[in-house]
Amino acid sequence: MTGNKIHLGGMALPNGVLVHGPSSWACAIRLPNGEVRVAAERKRFRAAEIRNPVLRGPAKLLEVFMLLPELRRRLPEARLPFERPQVLAAMIGTSVAVRLVRGSSLGPAAQELMSGALSLAPAALALRGGELAAYHGAEHMSIGSYEHGEPRTREHERCGSHLVGPMLTTTALGQYLATRAPEHVRAPARLAASFGAIAASTEIFGWMTRHPEHRLSQALARPGHEFQHRLATAEPSPEQLEVAERALAACLELERDGARD
Repeated sequence: MTGNKIHLGGMALPNGVLVHGPSSWACAIRLPNGEVRVAAERKRFRAAEIRNPVLRGPAKLLEVFMLLPELRRRLPEARLPFERPQVLAAMIGTSVAVRLVRGSSLGPAAQELMSGALSLAPAALALRGGELAAYHGAEHMSIGSYEHGEPRTREHERCGSHLVGPMLTTTALGQYLATRAPEHVRAPARLAASFGAIAASTEIFGWMTRHPEHRLSQALARPGHEFQHRLATAEPSPEQLEVAERALAACLELERDGARD
C-alpha cells in the first residue's frame, strides 16, 4: 500500500456500501428499481484527530455510530444491518443468555469468554441470507483494490472482524479483573473494563496490521479471518461491486477536495 493513499474504512449495508475516510463519508445504495443513489458529506466528528491511545479506539467506534443518523437523513432508503426483526430478537436473546452465563457456576474467565462468544450471535445472524455478505465483499474489493493499486479479493486485512480475537481476549481479562473488585464498585469496574477492552483492542489491532507476519498477530487474527472467510463475506455481483465503487469514488472526491482547501 503506497504512502499517498487515503486511509479508508467501510460498512456493508443490505442494499449498499458506506465508505469513510479521515474527514468525509459517502454511501451508495441500489434502489428496488435498479437506480443507484449516492450521498456524501463531511464528518462532524473526526476520530482521526484523537491522539490519546486510551480515547482513540472508543472515538473510532463513536464516529461510525454518529454517521448513521446522517446516513438515514441523506438516504432514507438505506437499510442498516441490525434492523431485521430476527437480528433484534437475537440481540435480546443474547443479552438474556449472557446474564445466565454470568450467573452460572462457571469460573469467571470461562464466563467472560463464553459471554464474548455469545455476543457475536447477532452479527452472525445479520450476515445470514440477503445481500449483506456480498456487499461486504464488494466493500473489501473496492477499498482493497484502491489501497493496493491492483485487484483484490473479498477479504481485507483491516476488516473489523479481525477485532474478534483481541476483543474476546481483552474483554475476558478486563471483566475477570472487575469481578475481583469490591462489591460496591463492581458495576463501574465492569464499565471501565469494557471501555478499556475497546481501547486496548483497537491498539492491538493497529499493531497487528503493522506486523502481519508476527506469530502473535496471526494467532489473534485467526478467529476474525475464519469469521470473515466463512460467513461475513461473499462474492459480489458486478452490480454490487458498481455500488461499492460509486461510494468509494464519492468519498475520495470529498477527501481530495478537503485536502486542497
